[in-house]
Amino acid sequence: MSPAIGKVFNSLWSDINSAETFPDSKPLLSHYTSIEVLENILTTNEIWFSNPLFMNDLEELRFGLNEGAAAFNAHSGIRDACGTEDRYTILREGFNRSFREFEMVHAFDTYVLCLSEHDPDDSDGLLSMWRGYGNNGNGVAIVMDTQHVNVVDVPVLILSKVSYKSPNERFSWIKAKLDEFALLLKQPGLPADGLPAAAFALLERIKTFALFTKHHGFREEKEWRFAHLKQYDHANHLKGMLGYAIGKRGLEPKLKYKLAPIDGITAPDLSLEKLVHQIILGPSASHQLAARTLERMFVQLGRGALVERMCLSSTPFRAV
Repeated sequence: MSPAIGKVFNSLWSDINSAETFPDSKPLLSHYTSIEVLENILTTNEIWFSNPLFMNDLEELRFGLNEGAAAFNAHSGIRDACGTEDRYTILREGFNRSFREFEMVHAFDTYVLCLSEHDPDDSDGLLSMWRGYGNNGNGVAIVMDTQHVNVVDVPVLILSKVSYKSPNERFSWIKAKLDEFALLLKQPGLPADGLPAAAFALLERIKTFALFTKHHGFREEKEWRFAHLKQYDHANHLKGMLGYAIGKRGLEPKLKYKLAPIDGITAPDLSLEKLVHQIILGPSASHQLAARTLERMFVQLGRGALVERMCLSSTPFRAV
């Protein structure tokens, strides 16, 4: 996209609250998981990102993109703003071409890591998260400090807070964004050969909305996400980390992110030990024998520095 076209359509992102986006905000974030997954992280030095098409809110990525594309093609204001049918055809074909390319090529290697915002004074964790993701209280919450996440210009990973909206609120956002786009199209001097780039900018905004928006029924999770879009990893920094897993949902693509320095992307001393602020043992497993066994696991896996960061949830919850 040319700088001139980009400048015109940058305002499509103006509704994003920078105070709720990294690096302006650097919260503690918890990853609730099983002890088996924790052991795998400690052993492999990897944390696995999932494809959002396989996630538990089935509306997430599909909803935003499909509804956004349908609304774009039905928006009479965008057609009128183009001025001529030929210009509209160029714009529409550019949008639909970019949409198909993402759907058929790039969506497969789009990945997210879901985390929950963590109160610095909390040593118990969220009960809803223990039930939903922490092995019904028998797992752990790995609390990471994003103060130690490096800030770089290369968008290999995007970290942002999730917005919770009802289906009607999502429809309203899409309509308002398309109305805004139609007004931007009316600016004088926009060449016909710049219309595909304008359509691409709109699709990227809709895609970002889809990736970082979730049904309001999940709002208790207080979610943040790391997202990786392979299409922007032009130097293939993470190409060697693309893999797969066979689990409860069958065969899935995975990004197996190595917690090790990447030149130009991370701090030179990046490590799991640097990122981890705390590891909370879930309320259903919070007894001294389990704690001592977890300490032994840390030591035997060469992660003894984590022992002093372990605590036991005191929430009086026991899995049935």
